[in-house]
Parts: sequence; C-alpha cells; structure tokens
Amino acid sequence: MSLSGNRKAALKKLKNLFFSLKSDVKSFRTKFDSVFTNSILPNNVECSERSYAGVNCDLFLPEIYITKRIILYIHGGCFVGGSKQAYRNFAASLAAAASARAVVPEFRLAPTHAYPASLEDVQNVFRTIYTEELVANSLEYDNSKNPDASKSEIIIMADGSGASIALGLVLSLSEKLRSSIAKIVLFSPWLDLGADSKKFTEKKVCDELYTAESMFRAAEMYTFQNNRNIPFVSPLRATKEQLRSFPPVYIQMGENEFLLDDAERMERILLEAGGKCTLDVWKNMPAMFQLADEYFEESHLAVEKIGRLFTVQKIKEGL
Repeated sequence: MSLSGNRKAALKKLKNLFFSLKSDVKSFRTKFDSVFTNSILPNNVECSERSYAGVNCDLFLPEIYITKRIILYIHGGCFVGGSKQAYRNFAASLAAAASARAVVPEFRLAPTHAYPASLEDVQNVFRTIYTEELVANSLEYDNSKNPDASKSEIIIMADGSGASIALGLVLSLSEKLRSSIAKIVLFSPWLDLGADSKKFTEKKVCDELYTAESMFRAAEMYTFQNNRNIPFVSPLRATKEQLRSFPPVYIQMGENEFLLDDAERMERILLEAGGKCTLDVWKNMPAMFQLADEYFEESHLAVEKIGRLFTVQKIKEGL
C-alpha cells in the first residue's frame, strides 16, 4: 500500500475516536470499542481486572517492570465514549515501553454521569493506588536509612478528553499527593472547554479528524456552561497559584491538530508558573496518531520515545 493509502486508512480509523455531530452516544461507543479493541496484547504484557475503590480497572504487568513505577492511564473518548477494553493494546504498549505497571479505570461517562462523576472515580482510583504503593514500599525499604527509597513513581497518562480529567485530578490534589507524581504524559489533550474559547467562537475550526463544533457538543454533554470555565474542566484556565508544585508535563501531539494552539499556551503557562513542560510536535501527524500503529511508523517511534523519557530519568538519577 502506498504512503497516501496508509494515511487515508489511518485517518478513517482515527475518526472513530471522535464524537461527531452526526453521532448518537450508543453507536459512537459501539464503533469506538469495535475498532480499537484487540484481544492480543503486545510484548507479552499480562492484563487482569481488579477494583480500585469500587472502580473496575485493568491492571497491566509487563515482563520486566520497575517495582515502584506505576502508570494511571485516563482514556479519551470525548467524555461520552471510550473504555478500558478499547485502550488495552495502547496501555500495554506504554507499560512495556516505560517498564511500569499500568492501571486503566472504567470511569463513569457522560451524559448519564456528567461532571464530576468521572473526576471523582479517577480521584478514588488515584488515592487507592497512592495508599497501596506507600504501604508496599514502606514494607520493602528501610526509611530510616533513605527516606526517599519508599517513594513511589506514579505516572499520569491521558489522551483527548481524558487529559481534562487527568489535569483536573492533579489540580484537586494536595501538595503532598502531587509530589508522588513523577510525570504527566498527555496525548492530543483537551485543555480548554470554555464556551468563549476562540476555537468555539470562530467559524469552521477543524482538522483532518474532527471539528471544534463537535468538541463543543461533547463538552455540553459533559457539564453545563459555567462549569466549563473552571480549571477542573478547562485546566488551561488554572492560575499560577493552582499550578504551584505541578509535576513535570510532557505533551505529544501531531502537527495537524487544531488544538495545538491550546497546548502551546499550556506549555507557556506552566513554564511561567515555574514548572516544567515539554511540547513534542510530530510533523504531518494527525491527532492520536499513536493509535494507528499499523499504518504509521511514527506511532511506534512515539511510544518508544515515551519509554526513553523514563530510562533517561533513571540514568540521570544514577539508578
């Protein structure tokens, strides 16, 4: 197949990630799961189901992983779709690349369960992970000799609308709990859902996969208009004080995304608040190109790059 043919097929697949104006919720969810569910996981990663604070989750175990490192992955789906089942292949690839366990929660979805249901579910999962990791590592290490030895390395990852929930989670945490988060990794994040956002007030804002108008419709189903201006929903509107002691952020996006401007603003705001943020833009790539790995070589390279983020980190720490 030609390169152009590969791209056409990739875009056809990726369009199923985004709720359109012609969609209804039930058919969108069904198509999303049917297109992205793969029963064969890569890299011999094991997957099991378990409950964290009453929330059903997938737990991934790579063949080799760092004991204190765990990923909490918050999936996208325009707030109304997506599932842990549909993200199993991607989550397994990330777990293997980062040498980490990974947890993917099946949080409640809009419109039946509007904001803050999904955020509350993710908060409960995070606090359970934090507590379990704290206990497990304190039993394994002698804190009197090295207080940092028992500190877990929790990594928050999210894509699309899941990034709004993920950053809402971090913004809701105390400074102590934030300090347990080693890094936040975002793929094609939704960062500003305010009705007065420029992308919603201008005409025909779109890219190869979806439109600002369809994003606005998904936001309407997630929560009412006044809520969409608060940082827990639109993290781009967080103040410098709210971003104090924020974990390092890495954002991976395609060059062709209409939301790239929001990501660039997020990078500036985090840097101005004294934090760390890296925006990694992939040339000529669409939103969530990482989920079209059968068509794009860049998809594999992007996941490998995520893994290197943590390999380099450990080398610098001398571990």
